[in-house]
Amino acid sequence: MSNADEQTGPAVTGSVAHRVPDLGALELLLAVARLGSLGGAARELGITQPAASSRIRSMERQLGVALVDRSPRGSRLTDAGALVTDWARRIVEAAEAFDAGAQALRDRRDSRLRVAASMTIAEYLLPGWLLALRAQRPDTAVSLHAGNSAAVAQRLLSDEADLGFVEGLSVPAGLDSAVIAHDRLIVVTAPGHAWARRGRSLAAEELASTPLILREKGSGTRQVLDAALGGLARPLIELSSTTAVKAAVVSGAGPAVLSELAVGEELAMRRLVSVPVEGVALARDLRAVWPTGHRPTGPARDLLSLTRG
Repeated sequence: MSNADEQTGPAVTGSVAHRVPDLGALELLLAVARLGSLGGAARELGITQPAASSRIRSMERQLGVALVDRSPRGSRLTDAGALVTDWARRIVEAAEAFDAGAQALRDRRDSRLRVAASMTIAEYLLPGWLLALRAQRPDTAVSLHAGNSAAVAQRLLSDEADLGFVEGLSVPAGLDSAVIAHDRLIVVTAPGHAWARRGRSLAAEELASTPLILREKGSGTRQVLDAALGGLARPLIELSSTTAVKAAVVSGAGPAVLSELAVGEELAMRRLVSVPVEGVALARDLRAVWPTGHRPTGPARDLLSLTRG
């Protein structure tokens, strides 16, 4: 092999990422060119001089040319080093533009948060979480769409929401989830209802055979009740919000099965009465949900963290 062949440097093979020095090395070379000192460049970049020397030598081996002449009076670029420095400057400037663009995208993402939540969570849990998020991210505009669990899933899958919350027994298809809280459904009536004066628990069969004021199909509350009663829940009235169901029960229209979270005030004021029931599993998990494979980021990630706090 001739001397010329020995000085051709590394073979040009593989990905360009393996042939081009990393940004840290290029920034170091630019600092050496500007300061005329390897030690000064190392201090500016917050690394030790031995680490800087090692990085320059590694870059020289990678490129197959000498870049810096070192002497007691300082460090001077070779002719090849000066040429590589010009190229490095353009690469670093392009990287800075790339970083600025990425930051602009993050800022745009972080400027808004779209939340979809089923009714119980939207009415009784989310207000506190959103107040805490406001303290962390005062510049983030939050929009909230409240609907049943099926509607929450639809908004997430159509990219109309960044984070959702559901109350059903299962996770809708196409979504990942995390359990954030637990809830229990209870049977409630107006104080004047016959069930409010009985001295024993309801049996599952009696609950299943009695027409109830129910949430609409697709709601998490209805899913849990239907599963607990084997699909036998009989509707007296079907309403699309927890508030409407409570109002109907308070008026004496009939009994209902509602989240314990939703009726605390009415029970304390004796506007509603809780009726014990046996043989029916009415516990449920409350979940945060998001599209499969797209873990929440930015404000959505922060809100998810607050729900677990």
